Amino acid sequence: MNLILLGPPNAGKGTQAKKLYADFQIPQISTGDILRKAVKDGTPLGKVAGPLMAAGQYVPDDVVIGIVEERLKESDVAQGFVLDGFPRTPGQADALDRMLERLGKQLNAVVSLEVPHSTLVERGSGRRVCPNDGAVYHVTQSPPKRAGLCDKCSTELVQRPDDTPEVIEKRLQKYDAETSPLKDFYAKKGLLKSVDGVGSPEGIYEEIKKAAGRSA
Repeated sequence: MNLILLGPPNAGKGTQAKKLYADFQIPQISTGDILRKAVKDGTPLGKVAGPLMAAGQYVPDDVVIGIVEERLKESDVAQGFVLDGFPRTPGQADALDRMLERLGKQLNAVVSLEVPHSTLVERGSGRRVCPNDGAVYHVTQSPPKRAGLCDKCSTELVQRPDDTPEVIEKRLQKYDAETSPLKDFYAKKGLLKSVDGVGSPEGIYEEIKKAAGRSA
């Protein structure tokens, strides 16, 4: 099962991709996670991507496409994959089509999570991350047991530079302008399925499975 989870920043794509992995053992390929690790590790890619991400800008297509193609060549995607955060534009989608053809793979569905802007800003700006072990919390939805401290290691939690309301708003504006056309792109191919992304994670997950033709 090869899927794309489409939706704006903070729509819940990562959460749902992890649920799909737990049930179907198909890995989540999150370009955001890969890029953030590169920034943290100080790699050449990270040095290019870091300032752009902190400013709410996207990383150049050629860099992202190269990352995705290398990832899709790894052995653990033989049974399928869930793309989270890629493609972002019709140009990237075209590149993905060519890439999948080279690799002998094809998409089964593109699931679009629909969430209002106000909800997206609240979700993202309330997120806090442990810089030591990567644990993720939210100030209202999933707060730590002790305010501001990681439950696992007691390290002080931080807000990622790309999780401030100002940066989130910029990213949503770019999404509307550049990424929304992906819906038309995949609708014309008969692959697009829209799912309401507001509600319990479990309820949303059930709708995603139905959209992907894998309901219980």
